[in-house]
Amino acid sequence: MSSTTVTVAQGALQGIEKDGIVQFRGIPYAAPPVGERRFLAPAPPESWDGVRDASMFGPMSVQESGGITAFLGDAADSSSEDCLFLNVFTPGCDDASRPVMVWIHGGGFINGSSSTPWYDGTTLATRGDVVVVTLNYRLGALGFLWLGDLDERYRSSGVNGLLDQAAALAWVHDNIAVFGGDPNNVTIFGESAGAMSVSTLLAIPAARGLFHKAIAQSGAAHNTFTPAMGAAMTEQFMEKLGVSGLDGLLSASADDIAKAATKVEAKLYDDPSGLGGPTGIALAMAFQPVVDGEHLPTNPLVAVANGDAADVPFMTGTNLDEWNLFALMSPGGLDDPKLLERLERIFGSGHPVRDAYAADRPDASPDDLWNAVLTDATFRIPAIRLVEARANASTRTWQYLFTWATPAFGGVVKSCHALEIPFVFGVLGNQGAELFLGGPVGDDLRELSVAMQDAWLSFARDGDPGWPAWNAQTRPAQRFDVERELLSDPMSLERLVWDGVL
Repeated sequence: MSSTTVTVAQGALQGIEKDGIVQFRGIPYAAPPVGERRFLAPAPPESWDGVRDASMFGPMSVQESGGITAFLGDAADSSSEDCLFLNVFTPGCDDASRPVMVWIHGGGFINGSSSTPWYDGTTLATRGDVVVVTLNYRLGALGFLWLGDLDERYRSSGVNGLLDQAAALAWVHDNIAVFGGDPNNVTIFGESAGAMSVSTLLAIPAARGLFHKAIAQSGAAHNTFTPAMGAAMTEQFMEKLGVSGLDGLLSASADDIAKAATKVEAKLYDDPSGLGGPTGIALAMAFQPVVDGEHLPTNPLVAVANGDAADVPFMTGTNLDEWNLFALMSPGGLDDPKLLERLERIFGSGHPVRDAYAADRPDASPDDLWNAVLTDATFRIPAIRLVEARANASTRTWQYLFTWATPAFGGVVKSCHALEIPFVFGVLGNQGAELFLGGPVGDDLRELSVAMQDAWLSFARDGDPGWPAWNAQTRPAQRFDVERELLSDPMSLERLVWDGVL
């Protein structure tokens, strides 16, 4: 293993070479958001003297143990309020001007990290001759707590996590050339809350011009709060934290803030109706970007429909059984009358909706059908609405559907949330992946991974993943499975029941 040194705007960095790829880890892209900077927008990064060691990942954002980080594992050995670091994977620090792919991790805006082994950029960088960047951003209350009603200084507090991402993109724009990357060919991609971030960055003025293509995996632009909703969450959060004003928020420990955030989210998970979702269906996320009228001027779905980022090629997709992963944590036991009652509450009628979902699922239980409804409510329909919103302003939009079902967990999770990630990154053997994939993989899954990598890499290079762009007449979607095929308006019966609902 050999090291290499580059010089960025802040100073010199010494990285490491591993498997033919040069890695620079734990690079600060903004000033530490601590002390008086807590709850403020990110500030420019500080310089250093000498050569900074870039062989170790920086701390992840403060979060409670568990969640996606415990499930996927993490190479960072600590969490901290000082968390604004990014990592670079490059085939060479030269003047090759390679496409750049910037990954934004998921975790419900409350946990996760850029240093998860699933997000190792080595395979993508090698296969596609691209530069891969992964980044941390502030999570939970530190990144998304709305304080704009309490003090004008904190008008950005409801979107600080997204402004962190924009600051990372600005750092990439200014510095990526020394890593062999092209600052004028940057693709952002992310999954779950990372995909929600990608979709919302389309409407963030601070990010404008800093990326040129975007990929959203299992997440769209529906997950935002109004200031009133943000204020309601802030009230609940301060109650759990045991403080009554800004002084208490500023003096509380980061660990106590993370614990209080988890308590608020747990309460919301038990009763999501307060989230403002469609008739009681909502993803229990206590911390979401706040449409504050300035840093996020308007609802991102509206902004996209009005032409924001129309010149940015966009690819999005979902997994067939997204909600099955979350259903592992929830008791089942629905019978048909209870299912019909829930459907009537949402749609106004139960039997037609039940029949639409059962048409292609003749052996599905009421729990299975409900999970399919939640998959659509939370992921697939929001993605479709974002694609439809772009239809009036741009023809450069692509859609996919991932359908491979894992045999893991007794086969009950099927093609669940996050399952596509190790295929996209080509890390089928990395920590946690074999467990999620049901054991050692064969050639069929390796070929599926290569097909997905090649599509993502093609999109990053020239804005075309290799199948027809979306149109309102045929609604094409590329199916990714052991057998690949181009679908036309997949699951149209289910899609149609959501018209006028979501």
